[in-house]
Amino acid sequence: MAWTDERVELLKKLWGEGLSASQIAGRLGSVTRNAVIGKVHRLGLSGRATTSRMKSHRPRPRMASKRMAKTRMAQTGNPAFRALYQEADVYVPPAEEMVIPLNERKTIQTLTECSCRWPIGDPQASDFHFCGKNKVPGLPYCEFHARRAFQPPQARRREREVVEMPSAMEIAPPRKETA
Repeated sequence: MAWTDERVELLKKLWGEGLSASQIAGRLGSVTRNAVIGKVHRLGLSGRATTSRMKSHRPRPRMASKRMAKTRMAQTGNPAFRALYQEADVYVPPAEEMVIPLNERKTIQTLTECSCRWPIGDPQASDFHFCGKNKVPGLPYCEFHARRAFQPPQARRREREVVEMPSAMEIAPPRKETA
């Protein structure tokens, strides 16, 4: 489709009336909305007449923030993960890995759907295995390893309690007066 002088003049007229690019493309026929936008840009047509739709624009009322009302833990995605931390203290990782008896160790071939998939050891070593204990529903690990893998979110700085700084009188040691 070529832009003839008549079509360009019609485009300018419709654009000045405030029609959208889609409406102009429909009236011109055999041209896309993007072609209209490109031609308007190349012609440098910026000023537009305001339409009744533009005049009736009302700003939306602001909604009260729901984010502050909910606790941080309630926004976490996985309910199985949330259940682990509802009444638990912050996890402190143990110094050593949990020891799995030889008969309970799982290889990649022996893992089942309900087995914990926590890898133990070096994958290139012959004693590499997976935990294999019963996993928490909805998580890939048993309760012990889920607590190790998924730490509860830390409180944000602005949500932490503000610690008041002691005044200068409380910090400075009393002066000894000399006579």
